[in-house]
Amino acid sequence: MTKETADMKAWYAQKIQLLIPVVNYTSRKYTRSKVHKALPDRFSYIVEELLTEKQQETDKQDYIQAIIDNVIQLNQAASLISALCYVIQRFVVDHLHVVGDIYDRGPAPDLIMERLIHYHSVDIQWGNHDIIWLAGMAGSPLALMNVLRICARYGNLGIVEERYGVNLRPLVEYSWKHYTVRDKFIPKLEDETSFSAEEKNNLNKIQQATAILQFKLEGQLIKRRPEFLMDERRMLDFIDYTKSTIQLQGKTYSLVDFSAPTIDPADPCALTKEEEELIKNLLRSFQNSEPLKRHMDFLMKKGSMYLRYNGNLLLHGCIPLHQNGDFKSFRLGQKHYSGKELLDFFEEQIRYSYDHPEVSNDFATDLLWYLWTGECSSLFGKKEMATFERYYIADSGTHHEEKNAYYRLRNQESICKEILKDFDLPTNGHIINGHTPVKAYKGENPIKANGSMLVIDGGFAKSYQKETGLAGYTLLFNSYGLQLVAHQPFSSVNEAVTQQIDILSTKRLVEEVERRTTVAQTNIGKKLIQEKEALETLYKNYDVY
Repeated sequence: MTKETADMKAWYAQKIQLLIPVVNYTSRKYTRSKVHKALPDRFSYIVEELLTEKQQETDKQDYIQAIIDNVIQLNQAASLISALCYVIQRFVVDHLHVVGDIYDRGPAPDLIMERLIHYHSVDIQWGNHDIIWLAGMAGSPLALMNVLRICARYGNLGIVEERYGVNLRPLVEYSWKHYTVRDKFIPKLEDETSFSAEEKNNLNKIQQATAILQFKLEGQLIKRRPEFLMDERRMLDFIDYTKSTIQLQGKTYSLVDFSAPTIDPADPCALTKEEEELIKNLLRSFQNSEPLKRHMDFLMKKGSMYLRYNGNLLLHGCIPLHQNGDFKSFRLGQKHYSGKELLDFFEEQIRYSYDHPEVSNDFATDLLWYLWTGECSSLFGKKEMATFERYYIADSGTHHEEKNAYYRLRNQESICKEILKDFDLPTNGHIINGHTPVKAYKGENPIKANGSMLVIDGGFAKSYQKETGLAGYTLLFNSYGLQLVAHQPFSSVNEAVTQQIDILSTKRLVEEVERRTTVAQTNIGKKLIQEKEALETLYKNYDVY
């Protein structure tokens, strides 16, 4: 045996010996049954032996060492160490909440979804960027144009084409046929050097093509859905095509880098035959992607508009409010929806649309797009989305997107308590909110309204980190109370290994309970109590049944 081999074996033995007490410590609050179920099948017997034996006894120490030596001899030490680390992760995080926007700008949402699919216990509160992908799978061609345009803008078309296998060749050919490179459509790339000049030009032209297709389809949808009250967003109808100007709210603006070779000024929102065929083929390819369908199915299965959990309200965006704090309502016929009822209505329509992907222009599918950009959308939280203005109008005053009053009023404890009451939650609970990155470098506090509001979106996506100064927040909840953890940006796995630098995090106590919370006080505990009572009733009335 060489010295290098001996050193490696000694290192393996040391790490296994160090990890076992950590596994023991993190598993101590769980039942033996739960611990057993959590252990990896291939190592369950070995790990249970290592966990249960008393190491302070000399004979037992020899027994434990013999087990470890055999694992090393069979070349299974690295696998065991990895398995032990994952077991520790599982015991430390019993359940994971993801408060939306898995599909927001980042380079590999598919990898995140795969990780979550294999996670032992997770739920998701949909974000606006999640809903636009779900809408595409549900059959909305307008949602799909938004997805493709955003991916082109941030250099992420590889997600659609390479990871999910969607055929974008027809879109590339169409874009190169009709569009030339324009400055306003230069893609926003994290790493300029990773794209060739031709690839950048490709993203530029695809972005232009999908933008115009998006605006055409928006005009059509808004016309057939007058109940959305969005006539002012039929942008192509307000353009003077001879002068290349647009009139908005009584003012005339010149259009910059505006190119629309396929628009008929007499009917601006009409698609050409070529465009109809292109969109049909793109939507078919998108919906027929097996890995994408698998991920969207999981997003539907584990996702919801909001979640009531352990006395807290988890949601991504907002509860639409008027300036005076009253709930803002969405009117449909003679019915008005607001607060919890509004979010319940939205979720009902989302699930209906997703279950009928063959229909692309029904109310439910159109509503999914409204959730992306509509004034009463709890996921969007603004009056309007100024995509057209940001692309084509130089006057930055037109780029402003007015936020819903919720984002000002959520600083008030009384408002938060009213929202909690509407969701049948205790007023000493918390609203756990995502969506708007917390600008920590400007001194913004993620803890608002005397602790009733906790905003945990700090910007995991690199594109947000310049705005926030952080790489996101994680909220920890255990029997002792609540802690908010602020994360510093993570550069790479390679740097973490070579320089022994992990993600640096700062913990901040939000709330400490006087008496530790018991399992019986949690959602899971209450469900177990109900099951116990049902079994007791069945037992007492066995003869009757």
